[in-house]
Amino acid sequence: MGHGFDGFSPRAIEFLVDLAAHNDRAWFGPRKAEYERLLKGPLEALCVALAGDFERHGVALTSDPKRSPFRIYRDTRFSKDKSPYKTHVSASFPWRSERDGDDAPAHGGGYFHLQPGEVYIGGGMWHPEPAWLASWRARVDSDSGGVRAAIGDPRFVKRFKDIHGDSFKRIPAGFPADHPEATLLKLKDVTFGLRLADDEVFSAGLPATIAAAFADAVPVFRLLASIGG
Repeated sequence: MGHGFDGFSPRAIEFLVDLAAHNDRAWFGPRKAEYERLLKGPLEALCVALAGDFERHGVALTSDPKRSPFRIYRDTRFSKDKSPYKTHVSASFPWRSERDGDDAPAHGGGYFHLQPGEVYIGGGMWHPEPAWLASWRARVDSDSGGVRAAIGDPRFVKRFKDIHGDSFKRIPAGFPADHPEATLLKLKDVTFGLRLADDEVFSAGLPATIAAAFADAVPVFRLLASIGG
């Protein structure tokens, strides 16, 4: 890994395209060093740079070059698809409690995803545990004004438009069918996202771009972190 983040190269995207076409150990093995130079190293450098940019933007997300990146290796134990490698690289940035410090439990966080034709950042709770989802619904029911204030924050709406996620067809048991917040109550995931352009990904300014976007989502990060489960 270099000392700084200089942007991902177009060759990194090409490597992922080639990997998708040759997803086997015989192809990847001789090219592992190329993967580390084009993708693993730059992703770790991005995480280092993000730690500083999050701090400068007042965003309580944790970015660590060892813990944030996801491994390229797929867990195939319970999958019919036995392809050994992911065809994207990604990293997660847990939200830490601003009150209790880095070791406090947190809910939600940020995410970066790099894949040919699908480069984006996002955040929130994806496939949360049932207990958290129950707490989310209770909050929506008891404090819809506070929830709407967070997801309706002008900076968040301008940047991300709205929260979204897979939804149940019917409103969950225990709530009236005509509940005014039915859309929020039916959510299975509570997430938001933003696609990035290639020139942003290839730029050394990518960490600042990501940090500025997540700064606009701070009210939503705080909301999700405050929900138990």
